[in-house]
Amino acid sequence: MIGRGPLRLSHVLSVSVLTAGLVCAGFLTYPTSALAANGVVQRTMEHVISFDSNGVVTQQTTRAATVGSFLRERGITVRAHDYLAPRKQVPLSDHLYVTYNAAVPVTIAGMHLHRRVDSAATDVGALLEEQGIVLGTHDRVQPALAARVPANGVVRIVRVLTWQRNERRTIAEKTVHRLDFSMQPGSSRVVSKGRTGERTVVMQFTQRDNGPVRHTVVASRVVRNPKPRIVAEGVGEYAAFARFARRGIEHTAYIAASAMDMVATAYTAGCTGCSGITATGRPAGHGIVAVDPRVIPLGTRLYIPGYGFALAGDTGGAIRGNRIDLGFNSLRDAIEFGRREVTVYRLK
Repeated sequence: MIGRGPLRLSHVLSVSVLTAGLVCAGFLTYPTSALAANGVVQRTMEHVISFDSNGVVTQQTTRAATVGSFLRERGITVRAHDYLAPRKQVPLSDHLYVTYNAAVPVTIAGMHLHRRVDSAATDVGALLEEQGIVLGTHDRVQPALAARVPANGVVRIVRVLTWQRNERRTIAEKTVHRLDFSMQPGSSRVVSKGRTGERTVVMQFTQRDNGPVRHTVVASRVVRNPKPRIVAEGVGEYAAFARFARRGIEHTAYIAASAMDMVATAYTAGCTGCSGITATGRPAGHGIVAVDPRVIPLGTRLYIPGYGFALAGDTGGAIRGNRIDLGFNSLRDAIEFGRREVTVYRLK
């Protein structure tokens, strides 16, 4: 403490040295000052902050004291629907993160919905949440939920309803036609009535914005297989065979085991040297044909277009190789048939 004695030069030098020491040690500092309107010196300090403006982040250096003054410094006026964090009154400090999103006009459109709003939401999903709009599981939104809100654009919502239903469906039985040589030509009888089958089907229905309902099959399972209806038909004419052929190979494949191109002649039971009884003991006549047993075994059932169904039931000395002799009941029919090339179908 300085006494009441006269002020000496040594005292002044001591105070000067002490002050310089304090400054060098960092105990006394003099920040940059600015004069306020009332002439009072105000202290200011630079800060480096992160500024997120509408999704673009930059590092900003500022002498502003608060968030609000920082925005005014950059000519930004915060409007009613804009988003700002932290609030304008918060003092700035180094490494502070300031987020500002300017609200943009956007229209939300959908079924029974047309809303024009100003929003600072960062993406479409946040916009819908902000507006209290809840989406269903299958609803569609354009643009996507993660996309930015389109300024002066439209966010369109399509309401999609889906539901499923289990159905039981009948499987129709097929009708199988079989030849029966023991029946009269043109006659038929049901051998087996057959039975319908059944399957379960899972149907999915979809409707968009009260539009038409569309459906698809998402699962199907056969519960009971159908049994075919079997009809036996008596045949004895070429027309009958042709009728079967028109049904397609799927239905007639079982009829013919093979086909052979042969030369056919005709004979009757009353021919010279004929006894009227064939090699198999059957009476000669229409439907009994003579063959070479090395080519067509005796007892084989045959079909010859233009002649009909026949049985390989006889042999002949002149019948060798691809030769066949067709039995007729009358000499006139045999002469009319004459000699011609035919296709012989061996039946299963």
